[in-house]
Amino acid sequence: MDVKANSLYQEMQSMIGQTRLQPIENPQAQEALVPSTSATEFSAMLKGAIEGVNEMQHTSKNMQQAFEMGDKSLSLADVMLAKEKSGIAFEATVQVRNKVLEAYKTIMNMPV
Repeated sequence: MDVKANSLYQEMQSMIGQTRLQPIENPQAQEALVPSTSATEFSAMLKGAIEGVNEMQHTSKNMQQAFEMGDKSLSLADVMLAKEKSGIAFEATVQVRNKVLEAYKTIMNMPV
């Protein structure tokens, strides 16, 4: 299966863009907001990505079960495509987790 790196990168950038706060035109209301830190932005992005992968897996499972029960509106190609998409998303999530753990271990081993 051919996965384009640019399209994956663009999708990740759009997910990051969705987690950022939109500017508020009213300055008094803006002062009431707590400034967003990069840690909260990252955690929100990560949570959204994990929920997206979870939703893809549930959709794939439901499509597979419906196809096995004889649903004529689903083709084998649709079911297999959904299954592969959810598998790729899961593998990407595992790779991100591994990189985060590796970075954490590196930071914890730094001398202070």
